[in-house]
Amino acid sequence: MSSSAGPNPYTIRPDSAGPAEPTGLREIEAELAKRWPENKIEPSLDRIRALMDVLGEPQRAYPSIHITGTNGKTSTARMIEQLLNTFELRTGRYTSPHVESVTERISLDGQPISTEKFVETYQDIEPYVRMVDEKQPVPLSFFEVLTGMAYAAFADAPVDVAVVEVGMGGSWDATNVIDAAVSVITPISLDHTDRLGSTTGEIAVEKSGIIKSGGLAVVSQQPLDAAQAILARAVEVDATVAREGMEFGVLSRELAVGGQLVTLRGLGGAEYADVFLPLHGEHQAHNAALALAAVEGFFGVGAAREGQLDIDKVRRAFAGASSPGRLEVVRRSPTILLDAAHNPAGAQVTAAAIQESFGFTRLIGVIGTSGDKDVTGVLEAFEPVLAELVVTQNSTHRAMPVDTLAAQAVEVFGEDRVVVEPRLDDAIAAAVTLAEEEGDLGGAGVLVTGSVITVGEARLLLGRK
Repeated sequence: MSSSAGPNPYTIRPDSAGPAEPTGLREIEAELAKRWPENKIEPSLDRIRALMDVLGEPQRAYPSIHITGTNGKTSTARMIEQLLNTFELRTGRYTSPHVESVTERISLDGQPISTEKFVETYQDIEPYVRMVDEKQPVPLSFFEVLTGMAYAAFADAPVDVAVVEVGMGGSWDATNVIDAAVSVITPISLDHTDRLGSTTGEIAVEKSGIIKSGGLAVVSQQPLDAAQAILARAVEVDATVAREGMEFGVLSRELAVGGQLVTLRGLGGAEYADVFLPLHGEHQAHNAALALAAVEGFFGVGAAREGQLDIDKVRRAFAGASSPGRLEVVRRSPTILLDAAHNPAGAQVTAAAIQESFGFTRLIGVIGTSGDKDVTGVLEAFEPVLAELVVTQNSTHRAMPVDTLAAQAVEVFGEDRVVVEPRLDDAIAAAVTLAEEEGDLGGAGVLVTGSVITVGEARLLLGRK
């Protein structure tokens, strides 16, 4: 285990940090930071319902598509949004956490709302937030206020449809005050077990709480106990279930330059062939199948087991898909990848995608995680694809201390394959130096991973926008 220090090209300089955020946004972020953080939960919808009530129920002003699961939620949400935009619907998208700026969480027509609109929306609802705070035993949390802002901004736009990703769980997540006709459940695995349950079946009970009476649940392939829990919920509320691999799915996929070429089967049984997806990994093909089925369900395609969306528009939509921080290439020579995998299941699919889509002869990892994750499981998933690992720490209070992370990394990788760099900029520079030892930079790479926060900070350091 070693360490290096000194100036490096990945330090943010005053002239490279990007434009300063407006003072109003900084002040609002400071105010929001005083509230309960996203990792502190008091399971109840009482506060968000009270806020929606005083705001005039803005979440009922438009139809919604609601998305939960363990991994793939944001990528699926972005694909759903892209499809709806291509079919000329105005969309609002609410996702979390953000990669760089909090404004990313609330998007209109595929673009984060402006800082000015973010400030205006907060100022509009802030008196009502205070009103609710005064009447509730527990004040509204950071996430609950942002959820209220998103629903208000969508109503004000107005949007034709909202695409909403849960923050955590489902039943008591603050987003679950919408009455979505289409619910989407991405793959469920073990994460947040201290809050959601110790098995995938228990977690699925919580997540399936977003399925609404008489609605459509579009469900990815799941562990058996999770699938059983989801079906039980659907029966309970008389919802229709569309299951990946049965009612819809991925028929074929092949690697292509910059992504993959897929053939998808929709809810109506029709095939969507020669669909280019500029994202890497088999998991993204399955996310695309989920997104397509959700949009078909929203438009009513497949209700009679027939019908198909316009194939040219579907192709155009998927060709424009993007998912920042998900196997995103941000530099070349050597290649630098950013991926927000933060649990073992996410790390496993990322590792598989790297092996499939990139021909690295030497890949160096940079990892910074949160303290409440199964870090050993993440490290074990990445160990086969990484030559060496640089452990580091992001800037938030939730970050796992670098020494603690290093100790776990040594247990998995061995002392000779672990380098410690407390600062992220030094960690990236050290990883690039190690990758360059390959000589042939075409076969060398760096993977920055472990947390959305770590990836977001790396994006800023590397000048990606």
